[in-house]
Amino acid sequence: QVQLVESGGGLVQAGGSLRLSCSASGRTFSVYTMGWFRQAPGKEREFVAAIKWSGNTYYADSVKGRFTISRDNAKNTVYLQMNSLKPEDTAVYYCARGNTIATVSAQYDYWGQGTQVTVSS
Repeated sequence: QVQLVESGGGLVQAGGSLRLSCSASGRTFSVYTMGWFRQAPGKEREFVAAIKWSGNTYYADSVKGRFTISRDNAKNTVYLQMNSLKPEDTAVYYCARGNTIATVSAQYDYWGQGTQVTVSS
C-alpha cells in the first residue's frame, strides 16, 4: 500500500512563498509520475503541476512561472515551490501518484490527505 503525506501548507500573505513536500512510501517511487492538484471551497479539484520519473515537468497555465515542481528520488519526496502567491491560490493541495503526465485526476491512483494553503490579501 502506497502512502503519500503532504506537509508545508499554511497561511501566507499575497506575494509570499511556501514550499510543499510530499513524502511517499514504497521502493518504486522513482518510476512514477508525481502530481500536485488543488481544490478550493466550492470548486472542482484542478491540476497544478506534474513531474515524470525523468524530471520532465508540466504546469497549469495559472501557476506557470510562479510554481516549481521537483523531486528527490533518494528521499521519495516531491516538492512544490510556490512563489508570488495570490489569494486565488488558496486551496487544499494534494499530491498524487500516476503513471504518466496527466492533468486529469482519474489518471492518478494514490492520493495524499491534503494540506491547506491560505493566501491573504
